[in-house]
Amino acid sequence: MQLTGIFEIVSEVIDILGVAVIVFGIVTGTIRFAKAKIKHPDNERNFEFYREDLGQSLLLSLEFLVAADIIRSVAIEPTLESVTILAIIILIRTFLSTTMELEVSGRFPWQKHNQKTTHHINDSANRIE
Repeated sequence: MQLTGIFEIVSEVIDILGVAVIVFGIVTGTIRFAKAKIKHPDNERNFEFYREDLGQSLLLSLEFLVAADIIRSVAIEPTLESVTILAIIILIRTFLSTTMELEVSGRFPWQKHNQKTTHHINDSANRIE
């Protein structure tokens, strides 16, 4: 098998892992949300925690999908067109990652943790389920 064939398989496996992270995040987040809603139906934070779970799995999956795109575009088909398409995909996914990070953690990725963010993270770690 040629090196290009190996890179194709690797990029496909990484794509599958990215999709699996999304599915796993949706399933586990939904289960956690359902359990929390049954135990504490009046807790208004249940939905916020659910969104955080989904957002975190989407952020992680974007990393896998970008990695697969990089392998596919640079290692398999290194043409000017494929690299340009890769750059556009990375820009779009970087924008999505940044906005999702802001939504999930309440800060931009390059900002230091402040008291509000630390409190927000502690709330997530100590939530009632």
